[in-house]
Amino acid sequence: MGHQGGRGERRTSAVFLGIAAVMAVTGWAVWTGYSTSAGLAVFLFVTSAWIVSLCLHEYAHARTALHGGDLSVGAKGYLTLNPLKYTHALLSIVLPVLFVILGGIGLPGGAVFIERDRIQGRWKHSLISAAGPLTNVAFAVVCTAPFWLDALDGVPLEFRFALAFLALLQVSAAILNFLPVPGLDGYGVIEPWLSHRVRREMAPLAQFGLIAVFALLWIPEVNTFFFDVVRGLLSALGVPDLDTYCGRELYTFWRDPDGICALPQS
Repeated sequence: MGHQGGRGERRTSAVFLGIAAVMAVTGWAVWTGYSTSAGLAVFLFVTSAWIVSLCLHEYAHARTALHGGDLSVGAKGYLTLNPLKYTHALLSIVLPVLFVILGGIGLPGGAVFIERDRIQGRWKHSLISAAGPLTNVAFAVVCTAPFWLDALDGVPLEFRFALAFLALLQVSAAILNFLPVPGLDGYGVIEPWLSHRVRREMAPLAQFGLIAVFALLWIPEVNTFFFDVVRGLLSALGVPDLDTYCGRELYTFWRDPDGICALPQS
């Protein structure tokens, strides 16, 4: 009986499979030019791929916590990849998608609740926190692979631009997640190594960390510096600025398209 329950707790949810199916179908539409609106297809493809990456990010936290000793993550549904099972679906999915639409920023959301008192050892706590953003790193490597492998021959421009913009989201998410700010994963990595007094003083700030980072990114100088770092990393991976820029232009298809990104008519 317990075995059956355990298996059910880890069965991939229909919700996640549906989102992955949207990603696959719209990715095909972008590749083939099947959609009458390239921008709408790119929007749906990048958004669904972004949500898939959010689900994998949270799954990585939960799976690492499970192996670390928190067996409660299964009963909470965190191992099913269902985003509706997270502690706050609005924070976990809606806000990160909103951040992408508003600012082209891959900001993480609120997430899975790990029962930390079940886990022994500082290294395990650090690894649980690092597992999420490392998923974004892995996603970024996959998205940029055609660029640094110089394997872009035959890749349609729309798909290339969409991959470049998706890579920008993953790189920005990884950087932001690793910031040592209370409430973000980067702080979770170093928190186990801080004194009890420092941890106690920082704890109330966790609920404001994400908001503070987003607010800082609205300051033009901070925003410029941050995206210079992101573009520098993407450039090192062979992704040109023009590709990420045009990917963003296609993604925000409801705005007036920039002539520099005009696609050849088929």
